[in-house]
Amino acid sequence: MKKEIVVLGLLCFASAASAQTEVMTGVSNGKEYGVTYILPQSMLEITIKADKVTYVPGEFGKYAEQYLRMKPASSAPEIHWELTGVQVKSVGVPDSRAVYFVKLKDKTVAPLMELTSDGLLKSINVPFSGTPPVETVRQPDAEKKANPRDFLTEEILMAGSTAKMAELVAKEIYNIRESKNALLRGQADNMPSDGAQLKLMLDNLNRQEEAMTEMFTGTRSVAEQTFTIRVEPTGELDRKVAFRFSRKLGLVAENDLVGAPYYLSLKDLRKITIPQEGEKKKKITEGVAYNLPGQALVTLSDGNRKLYEREVPITQFGTVEYLAPVLFNKNSVLKVYFDPDTGGLLKIDRDEVAR
Repeated sequence: MKKEIVVLGLLCFASAASAQTEVMTGVSNGKEYGVTYILPQSMLEITIKADKVTYVPGEFGKYAEQYLRMKPASSAPEIHWELTGVQVKSVGVPDSRAVYFVKLKDKTVAPLMELTSDGLLKSINVPFSGTPPVETVRQPDAEKKANPRDFLTEEILMAGSTAKMAELVAKEIYNIRESKNALLRGQADNMPSDGAQLKLMLDNLNRQEEAMTEMFTGTRSVAEQTFTIRVEPTGELDRKVAFRFSRKLGLVAENDLVGAPYYLSLKDLRKITIPQEGEKKKKITEGVAYNLPGQALVTLSDGNRKLYEREVPITQFGTVEYLAPVLFNKNSVLKVYFDPDTGGLLKIDRDEVAR
């Protein structure tokens, strides 16, 4: 038996017999046929995008102003982090306190239930959707940076001092710029025959200029990284420290004072009316259980400005409802779709059974 899907009708009859479903809190006692499923609870998932910036000084950095009229570059290597974006969303995880059992009874239509790999209810009486294929996204190969020493002439390499090498490299840079200007003006001795060849020549000259200029300015590489943390919304939150971020170390723990705090707030919008204690006794507790999630306003800020704000579904702020067993009778087949992330009801379709 596959974990994702169970055809309850086959457990009782080999022919086109029928069965009724009944949902009870708990699990099977080993004597009854059925399916155990779980409703999800919400977790707030915070996705943090940051750039790790690495600076390596150039060997001619102190001569940048003298020979290229550029601002002197730092002579010290540096690694720092920059926060580039944050997002917050509600994701569902199995709630061990919300375990239900679908038991068979005779004389009604047998349902087909599909569960996720975590045991969350996905659909009833819907053809098996299968496991979605894992997509592999191939990232484009990054263009390899040119090595500036590949462009150094014998005269530069034979120079007797660093200062002399810097002077000769600067002259090469100026020569490259003059060559580009000549090509663009159509005044070069060997003009390309067409636009494609012109572009190729200009690209090569640009690569040489960039590589040799970095011998003065240094190199700055950026590596994008993504971090994910989860916070359980046990109730409303008011400026809870979700994480801290340090320019020197990047993402750090919420209690690590080396980083600046980022605050998470969660406000119950109370769009779902929770039954009072006296009303709960009247509530139907039989059938297929599903969540009716509440809505919350999520805000993430750095203390001065809001970085993120939107409404998200939160099951803890909602209630549990039930699809009555009478819906699964022998005269129709009810197709029910659920959101595995919230446990909420998405859609109900009815197919009439041929008589």
